[in-house]
Amino acid sequence: MAAKTNAVRILQQAGISCREAFYEFDEKDLSGIHAAEALGIPAEQVFKTLVARGERTGINVFCIPVCCELDLRKAAKAAGDKNMELVAVKELLPLTGYIRGGCSPVGMRKRYPTFMDETCELWDEIAVSAGERGHQVLVAPLALAELVHASLVDIIM
Repeated sequence: MAAKTNAVRILQQAGISCREAFYEFDEKDLSGIHAAEALGIPAEQVFKTLVARGERTGINVFCIPVCCELDLRKAAKAAGDKNMELVAVKELLPLTGYIRGGCSPVGMRKRYPTFMDETCELWDEIAVSAGERGHQVLVAPLALAELVHASLVDIIM
């Protein structure tokens, strides 16, 4: 078993019950669909963390099911902005402390406005990255949302 990640430590320190899950991954396939299949849970229950930049609001974080696409218009509206675009992969590490395929909404370098797709409420627990590739953490969505100060909104296509 791998060492605890910062994201897992933060969840546990906050008293939030969570379960860790590990899976094999291929550098060529970092998709969340692969993670869901490897963990044997529905893709709608596994949430990816996307980082975007608003024209006026700057950096924002969006958590959506891995089988869905972020609707940038809805994302901009949720953030109170006119336009929103995903940040370049090369910006991810300096902004968040995480790499592509291992970006968690928990434990980023800085606290950014965070939005979770409202479908998270359909599940008792959702999986999000634990902060490294091949490592997910399953957690109650509302507890996660409270911890990261996320708004629950409709942000998928």
